[in-house]
Amino acid sequence: MLPFMKLQGAGNDYIAIDGRGENYDWNKLSIAMSTPAFGIGSDGIVVVFDSNTADIRMRIYNPDGTEAEISGNGIRLFTKFVIDKKIFIPKNNLIKIETGDGIKTVYPSLENGKVVSSKVEMGVPNFIASKIPISVPDINDSDSPKFDMEILGNNLAITCLSIGNPHAVCIMESNVKEFPLVEVGKIVEKHKYFPNRINFEIVNVISRSKIRARIFERGAGETLSSGTGSTASASACRYNGLVDDRVEVILDGGNLNISWDENEMAILEGPSVEVFQGVWPD
Repeated sequence: MLPFMKLQGAGNDYIAIDGRGENYDWNKLSIAMSTPAFGIGSDGIVVVFDSNTADIRMRIYNPDGTEAEISGNGIRLFTKFVIDKKIFIPKNNLIKIETGDGIKTVYPSLENGKVVSSKVEMGVPNFIASKIPISVPDINDSDSPKFDMEILGNNLAITCLSIGNPHAVCIMESNVKEFPLVEVGKIVEKHKYFPNRINFEIVNVISRSKIRARIFERGAGETLSSGTGSTASASACRYNGLVDDRVEVILDGGNLNISWDENEMAILEGPSVEVFQGVWPD
């Protein structure tokens, strides 16, 4: 029997598990737990482990069983889980979490001893082709990672970047609500240009401080929101000179806020909500 907590942040939902001392095939467990109707239903699982280099370690698994480097919403929900369950008590109002993309610093906000939201230092967005990585003809590390693709008759102006995981962002004039994201996203995710597959975002710029985005996550499909996807969407808009240094991202599941500090560090801020707790049978 395995206790769990289901949480959501702006509609992006994860199942949190204390994996210390447990012996599970986490890849298979993520598939089973994440499947709607037959499981709990989620955008993946986040699992707690001890760390030798940080306060705590997070591993994150997608609904298809693959392991992800990082999730911006996932790490905020993970933070709520470990603090609310008193697995770790933060010092100086911060927690350092080991991830597949290195150590991330999270600043939780608490009410009545429970985390209600968090800010996450997501890292400096990387626009170098080999670091994303992408493999596009005539684009080298010294070039801007921007190019056009045509998928199912849709002309896509793509900007690629890494937020610890790879993203392809399409900023468009037409309304993102009308775009066939699932059909196009399935092809973009596994396109030959992207050796590690890729997350795909479509974006409308509303103003210099607000954008609207829809997100197709690698290994998960379309989700109501994504922390790294929102960070990538806002960062791509900023890279193209379309927004300022604080951006509200409007998503199907809610809103997230992205900003950048004087060192170009991207900072994600959003809510963390417990949905319910339960026990998964062996």
